[in-house]
Amino acid sequence: MITVLGSTGFIGSHLLKKLDILKIPYYAPLRNSQLAGKHLGIVIYCIGLTADFHKRPFDTVEAHVCKLLEVLSNTNFDSILYLSSTRIYGLNKLAKEESEFHVNPQSLSDLYNISKLMGEALISAYGPIARVARLSNVYGGDINSGNFLSDIIWQAVQLKHVRLETSLESEKDFISINDVCELILKIASNGKQRIYNVASGFNVSNRQILEVLVRLTGCSVEIASDARTIKFPPINIEAINSEFGFYPSKLLIEMEDLVSLYQNRNGE
Repeated sequence: MITVLGSTGFIGSHLLKKLDILKIPYYAPLRNSQLAGKHLGIVIYCIGLTADFHKRPFDTVEAHVCKLLEVLSNTNFDSILYLSSTRIYGLNKLAKEESEFHVNPQSLSDLYNISKLMGEALISAYGPIARVARLSNVYGGDINSGNFLSDIIWQAVQLKHVRLETSLESEKDFISINDVCELILKIASNGKQRIYNVASGFNVSNRQILEVLVRLTGCSVEIASDARTIKFPPINIEAINSEFGFYPSKLLIEMEDLVSLYQNRNGE
């Protein structure tokens, strides 16, 4: 049996759909369910915050660390997979599983990274049946997520005008929710390593995304006068390539489907 913690979130809810398709039995406890003393089988820990962590620092630590500690301390399981983030690499030149990290506890923007690293540290201390999957920027049908990609697609469809706070040269890694669900289930069930980067392995720039958005929606584009160029390092995905033969979907090819989701919701 697979237990999905955080099953009402974006990734957790898509995992449940995937498990239904595969006819794999699962347990998806509600947020306040009492888990102490239960045997949970294979645990996939999806509890976490993303876009709104700046406004909810205490909830961020609760989700990434405190709830995880409760699960590790008070339940029994065959294995556990903790969903972390490639955001913890920051602007490091290398984004490999064995990379070292630098954080500033005085910076609120680093709170997310620190909490994810603490969660990873707890997993590392638990033993060989505990693993980590570091996810890059996941895209899919997350219309209400408020993340960067969802926000600019909404602006393009709804307002016909996109305002960018970062430059056109800024870039980051994006991975499809379908790819994420497949990889998570493989890692949770048969992963041989302790830590995996779950990413596409290549960056996409704001310029590339906006070129497609303008073509599909006819929107105009405005760049903030103080826009910074932020280039995240390419994520090394040798582990998932060699172990699972992973070949990622491509965001720019799937942009038309993503735009259609927003257009259909708005009756266009």
